[in-house]
Amino acid sequence: MKVSIRNLSKRFTSGRRTTAHAIDDVSLEVEDAEFLVILGPSGSGKTTLLRCIAGLERPDSGEISIGDRTVFSHARRIFVPAERRGVSMVFQNYGLWPHMSVHQNVAYPLRTAGVPKSATGDRVRRALELVGCGGLSERYPSQLSGGQQQRVAVARAVVNDSHTVLFDEPLSSVDALVREELRRELAALQRELGFSAIYITHDQSEAAALGDRVAVLSQGAVLQVAPPRELYAKPTSGYLAQFLGAPNQYAGTVEQADGARLVTSSVLGRIVSEADGASFAAGDEVTLICRPERLTITATEPSTTENVCAATVESENFLGICTEYIVRVNDVRVLVRSMNYPPLAAGQQAWLSIGSGSVALVSRT
Repeated sequence: MKVSIRNLSKRFTSGRRTTAHAIDDVSLEVEDAEFLVILGPSGSGKTTLLRCIAGLERPDSGEISIGDRTVFSHARRIFVPAERRGVSMVFQNYGLWPHMSVHQNVAYPLRTAGVPKSATGDRVRRALELVGCGGLSERYPSQLSGGQQQRVAVARAVVNDSHTVLFDEPLSSVDALVREELRRELAALQRELGFSAIYITHDQSEAAALGDRVAVLSQGAVLQVAPPRELYAKPTSGYLAQFLGAPNQYAGTVEQADGARLVTSSVLGRIVSEADGASFAAGDEVTLICRPERLTITATEPSTTENVCAATVESENFLGICTEYIVRVNDVRVLVRSMNYPPLAAGQQAWLSIGSGSVALVSRT
């Protein structure tokens, strides 16, 4: 079900009467059956925004619509209580009743909605089977692992066929291997059932794996909304690039813009990049963004000279899935993550290659 958020703001006042915007004029559209991830660091306003959608917080201004119904409007003095909004929510800490069995926990939303007991059993069984917990109905939460508890929490959220499900960092309390497994299961479940999902996280890889689109939130404001691949390749600011895992950023000046290619002078030398629709002109001050995993480092000099820099290896750190190097080029440090190349020792001469398609430019003005 479509969710529309228009010009939403929420302020909190401290004991000293100072006011801070937890949410500052946020507007978002979540399409029917879309998986939208809201990504941001701690304190960015993610949970406050989710609680406003759920009806657990009353915003100070703006509107929220779910489907064709307005559930909050400051101007029209509308505030639909949480229990009447028709949304489900999965919490970070599971939120299971410890004195209830798994079956009773999952059946709770049906019972409060007045669903006849005769119809409850089949729906609970189906929900538990969907999340792989069909044989756990008589256990209690204390008898379950963290992953099992979170699966039960998801079953409780989908048992009443809600068209909109909210997720408050639900995987942050489980270990890494279980988190990856649950992530895949959750994505498959959302596709199968077709509900609209709004999912908050501070984990960039989780956002990329789950989201049809990702909205990046910082200090209560939305900085960019885009599909994960576009967000990765075309961040709109240096801050966004840094937050999304691109620490290699260097000041530069556009020397040439001929439509298809850009030539930029920088501390790395003259770097050629693909224009890719960018509207830069000669003389523009820019920041070059080079992702560590898209750089190539070799012990032998490449045959081409374009976008190739002589480098000195400062450190090498084997991380299992890749090797991380810090190299020095023209008195600046560059981080490189390599999966396919032989070890290079500290102090060794090397060559850094920067593919024209692996450079993003953002304006410094």
